[in-house]
Amino acid sequence: MTALLALGVAAASAAIAQDEASSVSALKLPDNPIVFGTALPSVVKATAIVNGEVITQTDIDQRVALLAIANGGKIPADEIEQLRQQVLRNLIDETLQIQAAKAAEINVTEADIDKTVKRVAGNVNQTPEQMTDYLKANGSSMRSIRRQILGEISWRRLQSAKIESGVSVGDDEVKAVIARMEASKGSDEYRVGEIYLSSNAGNQQQATANANRIMEQLRQGASFVGYARQYSEASTAAVGGDLGWVRPEQLPDELASAVRAMQPGQIRMVQVPGGISIIAVQDTRKVLTADPRNAQLNLKQISVNFPKGTTKETAEPIVARFAQAAQGIGGCGGAEKMASDFNGEVVQSDGVKLRDLPPALQEMMMPMQVGQATRPFGSLDEGIRVLVICGRDEVTPDMPTYDQVLAQMNEERVNLRARRYLRDLRRDAVIDFR
Repeated sequence: MTALLALGVAAASAAIAQDEASSVSALKLPDNPIVFGTALPSVVKATAIVNGEVITQTDIDQRVALLAIANGGKIPADEIEQLRQQVLRNLIDETLQIQAAKAAEINVTEADIDKTVKRVAGNVNQTPEQMTDYLKANGSSMRSIRRQILGEISWRRLQSAKIESGVSVGDDEVKAVIARMEASKGSDEYRVGEIYLSSNAGNQQQATANANRIMEQLRQGASFVGYARQYSEASTAAVGGDLGWVRPEQLPDELASAVRAMQPGQIRMVQVPGGISIIAVQDTRKVLTADPRNAQLNLKQISVNFPKGTTKETAEPIVARFAQAAQGIGGCGGAEKMASDFNGEVVQSDGVKLRDLPPALQEMMMPMQVGQATRPFGSLDEGIRVLVICGRDEVTPDMPTYDQVLAQMNEERVNLRARRYLRDLRRDAVIDFR
């Protein structure tokens, strides 16, 4: 098996080299070059000066700590140095993006950043002050987050000013896409996330190694959205790599082939022209076809909590009575009485999409009718609960409008040009590693 794997890797490397032979031959490199000067260290220290702006070791460490927080505090010791190098590359790109925005007289105010900080803190049920203390206690800082936000806002506004204005999509192109959608009614559509890493003949091995490390972390439960924001070089990094709902024919051929073979929850690494894409299929549906998982539900949740230390033997009879009561609840009107009987509580939530619930609950609730309750679920530590369906509105998908199709096509072209623009910024930059 090892020998076969080695042959496979060699064949793949040969194919890559053959594809890029023309670009290498243009350099007219000698077969046996004489190397002058002092050798660089095998690992470049994580400090750099980018067009005169310093990136310090502290900047690197605090951004790595942010990744550790997003990954539950778990970064293997043997991967930490590679992670620092990747974060350094990200910070260099971020610095170039901020500098380019300033050169274009794009102003991002402290108030702009404050608004985003407040929203980020609210998403984790904290105030900005509480989040500042939390970050400091975990080796990072509010300054690091503010810098990342500045980079994202600057790059987004720069794209709007410099790229979007130069992108055009013809009327005939939009109409052709709509015609294809009408013809593809009932075909599969996928919700896809992407982490894109650029590569060339010189860094192909390193890019592949980085992609493999990211894949391993994702398989161990790391946040795809978090890693996309930190690592992806596509403009979708700011939204966690989300490509939205797409049909395979809307994707490059390499990604289309991979997506068709994947199931929701799977991730895969794919070689694409100019780099490597790590893609995740998050969900699937049929184009312009009613899907029961699109139903919007009005729910009541009845939950019962157990005192700390309650044993399974003690809880089982209570859970059994709870389950029996749920079967005969008699609709949402009986939720409060049932909760009272078990010293529980009721929480009401309207407009919940069935597909947003955990997969096990989706399967349980798809055939259920209004007034029925689920089987009990949960744990002794977090409480046992049931969901009662108080209302159910089925959603029939409509053909996207002309403007929606135009917006998606425009975004795809902006994304492509943004990658090229960042490549040019890297090429023209003066970067001094220390």
